[in-house]
Amino acid sequence: MSLRGAVAIVGAAESTELGKVPGMSALQLHVDAALNALADCGLTPADVDGVASAGEMPVDVADYLGIVPEYLDGTNVGGSSYMLHVRHAMAAISAGLCDTVLVTHGESGRSRVGMVPWAPAPQSLMAQLEVPHGPVGAPSLFPMGVRRYMAEYGMTREQLAMVPVVQRRWAAMNPRAKLRDPITVEDVFASPVIADPVHLLHCCLVTDGGGALVLTSAERARSLDLPNPPVYVLGAGESSESSVVSGLESLTSSRAIRVGGERAFAQSGIAHTDVDHLMIYDAFAHVPVYGLEDLGFVGRGEAPAFIAEGNTAPGGRLPLNTNGGGLSYTHTGMYGMFAIQESVRQVRGVAPAQVDGVEVSVCTGVGGMFMSSGTLVLGSAATL
Repeated sequence: MSLRGAVAIVGAAESTELGKVPGMSALQLHVDAALNALADCGLTPADVDGVASAGEMPVDVADYLGIVPEYLDGTNVGGSSYMLHVRHAMAAISAGLCDTVLVTHGESGRSRVGMVPWAPAPQSLMAQLEVPHGPVGAPSLFPMGVRRYMAEYGMTREQLAMVPVVQRRWAAMNPRAKLRDPITVEDVFASPVIADPVHLLHCCLVTDGGGALVLTSAERARSLDLPNPPVYVLGAGESSESSVVSGLESLTSSRAIRVGGERAFAQSGIAHTDVDHLMIYDAFAHVPVYGLEDLGFVGRGEAPAFIAEGNTAPGGRLPLNTNGGGLSYTHTGMYGMFAIQESVRQVRGVAPAQVDGVEVSVCTGVGGMFMSSGTLVLGSAATL
C-alpha cells in the first residue's frame, strides 16, 4: 500500500509565546500549542484519538486535554522525534489504528519550568565513554566534526560563518524571530569562542516554546471545512546510528540523515529539482552543511561554497531555513517541531518570509550529535 499523500497535516501552530516564557511549564507549552493547532483546523480535543509527544509523555498530554486515545507514540530520539512522530502517524492512520493524531512539543529550555536538570543518564554510552574524557554535551562534541570537515574538504572559517549570516537575513523578515538584527562574518568572529572553531553565533539559541501538529487521512481532510489548506505528507524516512560521537560512521557526514532522506525521497517520488524549499535542523552552523550533502542536494564538500555564494539566501535558488532557524528564530532544545512548522507555512503560502510558488518542502531533523534523523517531504494539493 502506497502511503504517499495518504495523510495530511491539517493543523499546525506554535505556542502563543516563544523566547522567554517563565509563566508556563514544559507541559503547559505542549498544551498551549496543541490548542492552537486544533483551533488552526477547527477541531477540538474530542476529535483526537491519537497523541504523540517527546519530552513530556503523551499520556500526560492526553490526560491534560481530556483525550481518550486509541494510539500513543512516545518516541524520543532527540530533536528529530517529531519527524518520526509524523511518519508513525502516517502509518497508523493509514492502517486504521486511529483517525486523527495530535503531535505536540513543549520545552522550557530557557526558564527551566517543569524541566529536570540536564545530565546524561549514568548508564548511557555518553556517560560511560565521553563524559569521563572532558566534553560536556554538543558545544564541545560537535566542533570535533567541524574541525575534521575543514581538514578534509577545505571549508574556511569565513564559509562556516556565512551560515548564521545568511539565516539572520531570513530572520530579519520574521517578526517572531528572537534575533533579527543583521550580522556579518566579522560579527561571528567577534563573538566568544565556545570550542574552536565554533563561536557563539555558530550556536543555537536557548528558548522556551512549543508547537503542535494535527494529522488525519487525506480523505477525511477533504471532507472537513478547514480554515487552512491541508499539507500532504508525500514521503517520510528515519534512521539512526551511534549515540556517541566516537561511534559515528564518519565525523564529516551523517549516515542517519542520508538513510532517512533516501527513504523519504523514494516514497515521495520527488526529485531534488522538484524541491522549492528546505528546512535542515541547525543546532549548530555546520549541521545544514552536512544536511545539504547527505540529502543529496550538493556533492561532498560542496555545501560551504553553495551557502556562501547565496544559493540558500533570500532570492537564492534553494531557500533554506527561512524562519531564521535554530540560530536566530528559536531553539527550545528539540527544534524539529519548529522546522516542520515552517515547512507547513511555506507550503500553505503564509510564512512571514514567504517564498514564491512553494509546492514541495523538505524538512530534516537531527537528534543528539547525529544519532538520529528524520526527513519529511511535504506537498500541496497540486503535488498529488
